[in-house]
Amino acid sequence: MKRQISNHLAIYLVLLACFCGCKPIQPFYYGEDGDLSHLIEESNRIENPDVDIAVLPDAIESHAPLTLTNPDFEEIWDLSLEEVVSITLHNSQVIRSQGAVQDFGFADGLVNRTGGAATVFDAALSETSTSSAQQPAIASPGNGFTGSSNSRATAASAGGVESALGAFDTQMSILGSAGDSAIYDLRDRPLNSTGLFGFPTIDDRQSSGLSFNVAKRTAGGANLGARAITNFSEVTNTNQTLQDGFWNQALELQWDQPLLRGRGTQVNRIPIILARINTDITLAGFDASVRNLVLDLENTYWDLHNAYRNLETAKIARDSAQVAWKIAYEKLKAGTETVQAESQAKEQYFFFRSSVETAFRQLLDTENQLRFLMGIAPADGRLIRPIDEPTMARVEFDWFDINAEALARSPELRQQKWTIKQRELELISARNQLLPVLDLGAVYRFFGAGDELISGDRNGLNFPAVGSTAWDELTEGNFQEFSVFFEFRSPVGYRRELAAVRNTQLQLVRAKAHLEDMELNTSHNLARAIRDLDTQYQLAKTHFNRWSAARKEVASVDALYRYGKATLDLVLRAQERRARAQLDYYTALAGISKAIASVHFRKGSLLEFNNVHLAEGAWPKKAYWDAMGRARERDASYYFNYGTSRPSVVSRGPRSVDSEEFEEIIEESTEEIPFGEPAPAESESDLADPPDAGPITELPQGPLLRSASLDERLSEALDTKNELALEDDEGGKAAEPKPFNWVHFRHKAQKLTAPKAAGDDANPLRGVGKLDDMSTE
Repeated sequence: MKRQISNHLAIYLVLLACFCGCKPIQPFYYGEDGDLSHLIEESNRIENPDVDIAVLPDAIESHAPLTLTNPDFEEIWDLSLEEVVSITLHNSQVIRSQGAVQDFGFADGLVNRTGGAATVFDAALSETSTSSAQQPAIASPGNGFTGSSNSRATAASAGGVESALGAFDTQMSILGSAGDSAIYDLRDRPLNSTGLFGFPTIDDRQSSGLSFNVAKRTAGGANLGARAITNFSEVTNTNQTLQDGFWNQALELQWDQPLLRGRGTQVNRIPIILARINTDITLAGFDASVRNLVLDLENTYWDLHNAYRNLETAKIARDSAQVAWKIAYEKLKAGTETVQAESQAKEQYFFFRSSVETAFRQLLDTENQLRFLMGIAPADGRLIRPIDEPTMARVEFDWFDINAEALARSPELRQQKWTIKQRELELISARNQLLPVLDLGAVYRFFGAGDELISGDRNGLNFPAVGSTAWDELTEGNFQEFSVFFEFRSPVGYRRELAAVRNTQLQLVRAKAHLEDMELNTSHNLARAIRDLDTQYQLAKTHFNRWSAARKEVASVDALYRYGKATLDLVLRAQERRARAQLDYYTALAGISKAIASVHFRKGSLLEFNNVHLAEGAWPKKAYWDAMGRARERDASYYFNYGTSRPSVVSRGPRSVDSEEFEEIIEESTEEIPFGEPAPAESESDLADPPDAGPITELPQGPLLRSASLDERLSEALDTKNELALEDDEGGKAAEPKPFNWVHFRHKAQKLTAPKAAGDDANPLRGVGKLDDMSTE
């Protein structure tokens, strides 16, 4: 009957599977309404982390940014390059770069710009990172150590120095020793043997024990261990034991020495050296980041200085165009000028007015970039104004000296050389893996057993006497054991080990090839910097001569136009050429200082040029106390030779910045700039004095063309009174340019001083670029 039911059930299931098919279904839940919207809303909701961190005051308390329609600021903040560097280094936990505030024209998150920036914490993070290159040796019950096998060391697995040194720290462990490392073990099982009266033997016992272990790895690769084992066992079957319960105590001394793989101080210290090199690479990267920051500071500082000059140039051009428009308008009313000429003068004025607005916007953007690099608020009621002046003297470098200096001091080359040293150490470690494992070890053991573990008095009783103690018998030395163990392991073929050696060799060759290419790139970049320095100096001379010629042309055609001997378009074109020449001159003048900084950047002396020196910050008082203790400990210690293999040299020591090789690199030059003065097109007696290029109070027509508040704020920022008045060269002797003083430009990173009050004496535009300050030939 049951078989028939089973057959019918099988046929029914087969038919059901054929007609219905198979598909997975969700389980049924009682009380389910089918609405999962609340679950989706909860799982996809964007939340804020529970982090209570105060917002940076410079970010949250910033004033509204300065704009063309809102140019009001409270005061001028005159800053020297020295003060800018000092403020920046004081506010630079994260080493910022100029690219972080550049408008790329596409969506770009903050993480992409500042997430990977170097910080002052990078070296400490590298020093404290964990290591997996070598595990410390831990003595375990039995003959052998756990974690004592030597593996190939790599820079990626080296971690920090302290973590790598942890492989040689003494390790203490407490384990159970009552069977399978248990603290307590109870057994109750029959055995395959005949006992009393033919009944099977019952294994009925309970045991407990602890093992106290101390192990240490030496610099030569040997593992030393000491172990104390305490056990108690109790057996119910008294027919097979002398005592129902007894104690045993053992003291062991263990030694394990690798003879081939993992032997020697050089191989065992490789993870520590790799870890230290990781820190050196991080320090070199931090050095390069600070150097890049200082270069961005210098470039932005001189760009801001140039922005002020550009703004002043645009204002002079605008005011000159306004005067020309006024003259054309007066002539139009008198019937001596056409409407086309007056409209052309009007368009010229609005063109230069837009140049003023564009130059002011560029000034605000550059000032904002400098503020970001300095780590201060985007606006705080002050407008930064540079007070240092760019050099006008020729600066020359000896190529062979600076080329050698660049190859010796570049932090990028130092990083690559440290990488090569890491690859060499990794190759030594990889070749060590080609040796078979051949370890020799020994264990010496003192043993004692007794009815009790320990007592206060020695009674002279030994096991199995009642009242005997295990510690008494152990200290009597009646039972001593000695074991020698031997281990040999070797793969057949060494395919994995040989592949690792070949891979490391290729990495070493690649690193050396990268170094050669980087050295060539460094030399080319330095050559380009020298070429740029010479070009900027030559361009400054050329543009100054252009400016001088254009200035005379404007004065000439303006006088001719006043008397009706020239057309208006000649005046307008001359004014435009003068503005372009003046702008190009100031741009080239700032380019000289930027080119000097670029040369120092390429030859690795930019930080010293700005008197910036990297040093480790202050430690806690406890660190100084511990360091003194370790120093006294090392001073009182004795040298111990850990092995026969001598470690190779890794570092050549710190680089001396004040060495004689780089002491006299810069040769100061007092050569004056030979600005030429071509013969004028007209005789000097026919040239009238140029008109005053100042604002006019009454406009000829139309609405108010300029914002009074903007002009007032620009005049306050530029302080243009008697600054760039275009005077004739005759009537006075031209002053000789002063030779460039290098000591004056070796800025010091000192404590921030109070900002200087705004005034004529602190004006960065005073006395720079005056035509009567330039020598002529």
